[in-house]
Amino acid sequence: MSYSTRIDYTLHLADNALILGHRNSEWTGHGPILEQDIALSNIALDLIGQSRNFYQYAARLINESDGTQGSGDRNVTAEVTGIGNTPGEVSEDSLAYLRDAWDFKNCLLAEQVNGDWARTILRQFFISSYQQLLYSELQYSPDTELAAIGEKSLKEVSYHLRWSSEWVIRLGDGTAESFYRMQKALEDLWKFTGELFLPAAYEKQLAAEGIAPDLAVLKPKWEERVHEVFEEARLSVPGKETWMLTGGKEGRHTEQLGYILAEMQFLQRAYPGCEW
Repeated sequence: MSYSTRIDYTLHLADNALILGHRNSEWTGHGPILEQDIALSNIALDLIGQSRNFYQYAARLINESDGTQGSGDRNVTAEVTGIGNTPGEVSEDSLAYLRDAWDFKNCLLAEQVNGDWARTILRQFFISSYQQLLYSELQYSPDTELAAIGEKSLKEVSYHLRWSSEWVIRLGDGTAESFYRMQKALEDLWKFTGELFLPAAYEKQLAAEGIAPDLAVLKPKWEERVHEVFEEARLSVPGKETWMLTGGKEGRHTEQLGYILAEMQFLQRAYPGCEW
């Protein structure tokens, strides 16, 4: 197994958590009621904490790989992260704040705009359902570092899933207005869900080696869970003919990621190396 493949995969998991965490943080102070404002802010903190764990591991892999592997991995820092190739220079902060949009590997769903409360809730439900299944398997990975992060993250995303599921049902099976908004959110976001289970090359390789979960095994479990919640919420799932948008895992993103990074990375890019 090459270092670059494991780094790609770890960055993918980190980017998913960071970008979704940032999106959720935009609700802080704007939630519909104080209790749920705090709940979503705490979920954002959980996700950013998960991203830190993954970034720290990715940084260590990058710094260890530089100059220690064969020619195929020698430029792993520059090729995988886009931030240079000097031993010891990579950190969790540089991975979060010094990569460009095309270097990020998060799914397109994570970067989509918050919109109203229904849209935010549904985005969280989709990704939490996916993460809960993913981390349930990842905790048994022979890569002990990924396994430890997966086990710790599982406890948090299990709560995220329960919280978002309850809200999907509450809004879908609520008033005419809340049902309309949730159904509209479903029609808008469903086209981004296919990418969750369309493996990138690095996911295929690690799944074949038993390091990462096989997404093909997780997909029917995710679909079953999602349909159960939607049935209770009286929501109609778009047809199978829906065209799925993909590309985020390989660095091809919507314009929304550029806006996120412009805000999130401004301070570090304007004042390189600054510390609190």
